[in-house]
Amino acid sequence: MAARASATSLDIFWLKDDSLADSDNLPAPDVIAQEIVEDLQAALEQFKLIAGDLGAEVDESA
Repeated sequence: MAARASATSLDIFWLKDDSLADSDNLPAPDVIAQEIVEDLQAALEQFKLIAGDLGAEVDESA
């Protein structure tokens, strides 16, 4: 069976956040890093809940 090319394009070059156009208005790198950590921790907690709902044993220490 021959592989078909996907019609889905993930090109998002046209998405632009105009609020980020002026880099002088960006938060400090440590603030950005902390926000990323918090977002990732929240996402991990959500995935743990999903995994638990699916019957997986979830390591709560991670």
